[in-house]
Amino acid sequence: MKKLLIMLTPAAMLVLAAPFAIAQESQTPAPATVDAAKGLSEWDKVYAVFSHPRCADCHVADDRPRWSGAHYGGTRVHAFNVQRGADGSGFGNPGLRCTACHFSSNSKALHGPPGAENWHLAPAEMAWFGKSSAEICAQIKDPLRNGNRSLKDIALHVRDDRLVAWGWAPGPDREPAPDSAEATYQAIEDWAAAGASCPPGQ
Repeated sequence: MKKLLIMLTPAAMLVLAAPFAIAQESQTPAPATVDAAKGLSEWDKVYAVFSHPRCADCHVADDRPRWSGAHYGGTRVHAFNVQRGADGSGFGNPGLRCTACHFSSNSKALHGPPGAENWHLAPAEMAWFGKSSAEICAQIKDPLRNGNRSLKDIALHVRDDRLVAWGWAPGPDREPAPDSAEATYQAIEDWAAAGASCPPGQ
């Protein structure tokens, strides 16, 4: 009898362990499924904002911001020889800083200059004016070309930065960027969660 008991003990241990293993397995979350189509759909929303004149006009490679709108007859280079600035700051050259005309809020005068806190051009490495969806998508994911930001950082920048927020409240006679800062933040979050896929190059 003693010998039989010893032989049964390993089997009994297996029987006892089985429910525990099953319980552990049932508590292990299933891996998230990456939905590339969903991600690309969310990226389309982000691209619609990033490529809109309210955003892209100051993300230029040639140091010259753009003017866009029906009353300009299309898109043109900013008048008055406004430039990024020899120091690369984006705030303009000495004697003609962006803040000489662009104050902390929109001018109430007809066709007066728009305004928001800290008005300036985006850094040169973050230029995407005129680029395709695929090009901007690849750039946004590259820390060397996005201000050394993670995708979470970019989402928060879009949602919380006051100069970025101006794009949705640009004043009379200016078309605002699509959706809202909060909606664009969520689109970036959803795009990242779905794998941050980019559309094919063109």
